[in-house]
Amino acid sequence: MSKKRVLTGYRPTGRLTLGHWFGNLLNMRELQEEFEAYYFVADWHALTSDWQDTRGIRQFTEDMVLDWVAAGIDPAKSTIYRQSDVPEVAELTMYLSMVAPMSWLERVPSYKEQREQIAEKDLSNVGFFLYPLMQAADIAIVRSNVVPVGEDQAPHLELTREIVRRFNGQYGDLLVEPQAIIPKEGARVPGTDGRKMSKSYGNAIYLSETEEETTKKVMGMVTDPARKLKTDPGNPDICPLHQIHKLIGDASAVAEWDRCCRVAECGCVAHKCAMAEDLNEYLREFRTRRAELAKEPGYAWEVLSDGAARVRPAVDQLMSDVRRSMHVDSGV
Repeated sequence: MSKKRVLTGYRPTGRLTLGHWFGNLLNMRELQEEFEAYYFVADWHALTSDWQDTRGIRQFTEDMVLDWVAAGIDPAKSTIYRQSDVPEVAELTMYLSMVAPMSWLERVPSYKEQREQIAEKDLSNVGFFLYPLMQAADIAIVRSNVVPVGEDQAPHLELTREIVRRFNGQYGDLLVEPQAIIPKEGARVPGTDGRKMSKSYGNAIYLSETEEETTKKVMGMVTDPARKLKTDPGNPDICPLHQIHKLIGDASAVAEWDRCCRVAECGCVAHKCAMAEDLNEYLREFRTRRAELAKEPGYAWEVLSDGAARVRPAVDQLMSDVRRSMHVDSGV
């Protein structure tokens, strides 16, 4: 029996972060063993928020592919492609827009949240508003059965399911209604300021940065805000530093940091030094592998070219069925 299909992707709006690593990358590495995996670089989605300055998208696309492969995403097992290399995504987005009410898009929580929190960018454009609709097209165009989602992406996937049901009800059972997969790893990684780690918030630790850069960021991290002095007992449960350390450090050592913080036997500076050392050690193998890949000229673009060819049969079949059912095919 053929494997079920899984699809996920990232926007090339910057380098990948530790939040991406635990939020989805480790999960992607496992999913490629169990599913027929489709992983795409969502460069058109990047345009929805970065339309005023698109100069970095190409470089970030290359960086992302290097990050993925260095993290263990195998191009021989997974179809890795670029969204804009599949122009039919735009066509299917248009078809889906005919059946999706505007009110469905307006209720997506992240739409209002990002417009409020990302004040430095103009997000009043139609493209940003249609982001969830194009996301539905990304999923539907390869007839993906499952999609890994974090807590903040659940409403997007539910919207996709609603759009698929309405489209199928009108034109026939053509699109697959995707199911959610909740990542095994903790999806919420705090940033250096205590909020969710995000490139948009400027609080991210990047996978591909140098050890010195990582150490500098860790040393500047927010800890327990109520702990003003070393002699004050702390609460590791609300400390962003401790939450990251639990993900990457030795369990017994982290437990000791937890204990000594609660009874004020150790200070935050010492903990930061230990966490920075552990984090750099945790990422060392990834960073070495990535540096090796970066030495191969054009490697990332070869991976994307191969992926575009491999995704083509699935796209052609789906779009042929859609055009025929909507009576917009050539009739030949």
